[in-house]
Amino acid sequence: MQEISFVPIGKIITPFDEPEGTPIQPPGAGETSGQVEVYREYAEGLKDIEGFSHLILLYYCHRAGKCSLLSKPFMEQKEHGIFSIRAPSRPNSIGLSIVRLVKREGNILHIKEVDILNNTPLLDIKPYVPQFDHRENVRIGWLEDNVKKVDEKRDDGRFADK
Repeated sequence: MQEISFVPIGKIITPFDEPEGTPIQPPGAGETSGQVEVYREYAEGLKDIEGFSHLILLYYCHRAGKCSLLSKPFMEQKEHGIFSIRAPSRPNSIGLSIVRLVKREGNILHIKEVDILNNTPLLDIKPYVPQFDHRENVRIGWLEDNVKKVDEKRDDGRFADK
């Protein structure tokens, strides 16, 4: 299989310098603010982004540790397959967060609901569109009994590069 490589288009600036204590999902981050700095050579691609309230950020989990195909997620102490959890330590450590766009200033996007480590390499930005992204009649597997814990759970460092 051919190797795939990506070049960051920017970086995500947040108050979270260490994995420990970082919210584990955007809803658990509340009003936490951050910035997306899109590198100048990609800034033209931000045209018309101000019309969207939320953005999907795709990024490289640059501080993720070694991947294990079975892992214990933050919200449970039982092991699950890596593809049924959202841990950053994955075969390809790509993260996804839906954040709220507050405003744009040139190549800087001011965001809220941030659950991302400081200086995380940004791979892509997509607008969140409820008609495209929201689904009805969704099952959430093992998370059914645990999803309500998102506000209280924080990263404990178990997936960090040590």
